[in-house]
Amino acid sequence: MKLKTNQAIYKRIKITKRGKFKIRTGGQDHFNAKESGKVGRNKRRDKNLSQANVRNIKRFLPYN
Repeated sequence: MKLKTNQAIYKRIKITKRGKFKIRTGGQDHFNAKESGKVGRNKRRDKNLSQANVRNIKRFLPYN
């Protein structure tokens, strides 16, 4: 029987060509006026998922 891909996680993570996991930075939606410019610029970037979390995420994405 085929395993199902967890769609909630699949939508939030992009896998690069080299197999790294990119994830959107949290806290971008509102209450950003009080943040410093440096924080605001850093929130626009995607972040690499930490290696500690990669192993768990791979269970939810069996065919990627």
